Amino acid sequence: MAESALKTLMRGRTPPARRASLRMLFDPATHEPLDNALVVLFPGPQSFTGETIVEIDVTGGRAVVQATLSALARIPGLRPADPGEFAWRAFLNGKLDLSSVEGLADLVDAETAAQRRQALRLAGGELRGLADAIRLDFVEATALIEAQIDFSDVEDAQDLSLAGARSIIARAAARIRQALAGGESARRVREGFTVVVAGAPNAGKSTLINALSRRDVAIVSPIPGTTRDAIEVFLEIDGLPVTLIDTAGIRRTQDPIESEGVRRTERHMRSADMTLWLRAPDGMGPMESSAPIETGSDTYIVETKADIRMGIASVGAIGVSAKTGEGLDALKALITARAGGDSSAHGSLIAHERHRLAFRDALKALERAMDSRQSEPELIAEDLRLASRALQRVAGRVDVEDVLDSIFARLCVGK
Repeated sequence: MAESALKTLMRGRTPPARRASLRMLFDPATHEPLDNALVVLFPGPQSFTGETIVEIDVTGGRAVVQATLSALARIPGLRPADPGEFAWRAFLNGKLDLSSVEGLADLVDAETAAQRRQALRLAGGELRGLADAIRLDFVEATALIEAQIDFSDVEDAQDLSLAGARSIIARAAARIRQALAGGESARRVREGFTVVVAGAPNAGKSTLINALSRRDVAIVSPIPGTTRDAIEVFLEIDGLPVTLIDTAGIRRTQDPIESEGVRRTERHMRSADMTLWLRAPDGMGPMESSAPIETGSDTYIVETKADIRMGIASVGAIGVSAKTGEGLDALKALITARAGGDSSAHGSLIAHERHRLAFRDALKALERAMDSRQSEPELIAEDLRLASRALQRVAGRVDVEDVLDSIFARLCVGK
């Protein structure tokens, strides 16, 4: 259909396969010239979807694009693609597995270099490749278990087969644990890392936010209680997506609006990935020197105005100066390390909850198979089958009907 539609729009011979060619396009109804376009023909099955595809690159003007789309719409059998339809067809035709589609969707949403690198690895099939490699261990272990079942009457066959199978199962379990161990860092790369900047009033929170973001996003004032509500600032630090949250200063106050700001600060601290508790040398009271409140995240002491402190910071604290820039690089390095470092380049790819559950279910089945109390070969073989089935879910080979719509809906038209 795609090739015949191209022939309807142009005159002369069809362009050669997989080679960009200039062709004048004409409206099939009026025969009016539309544009001198660049067209590429990709015959199936050597195409993205496995079907024959035609790419048409026209001049970017709105009138040209609209005229070309109108001409295509008048060709019988053609319609606009639904969101994610090209990826859907590629999945149905075996060109993409489900994890690769999820990587493609992540690539569409990527805002930072780390997200782009991680999404490209997922879209390229690395996670599917890891799952398939681990499943080969299952096949090897199952062969030994089956040999034990078939030749159980042979002397020493049972002990040798069972020991060998469990050794292979232990190796596969170790690979799964390693993948799961880096899952939190991979998730932070994909979803972002949240850092709350908290402390007493006038500790330098807004000033630090402005220094890290290199723009005036938060109001800086010597008047205590200026910040009443949380201000979120998105940054890319060493390619990682980081959201800084400037919060209201924590102190006892009779002002109901400021009190609400303090409550919101404490709520953000409990849900953040990381909290920077700021202290200034010219603090305003006992809260300045006290320890930060209990949070649900990693908390680090940051002493501001290092230029006044003469560069001397307390033990365990990070000294920074928004005025001179001292300590800002060290603070960024700390945030990068806690956010996952370079996990997007070398670490785990288990950034999606669906993948984590599949690997976790496989590990549970392997742990049952390795249990020394489990000696029945038939039950061990069943656990291996369940582990294999769990990893097959990563590529979308089983039990994926309930997640297909949500995954493909994230892709734009044309993908």
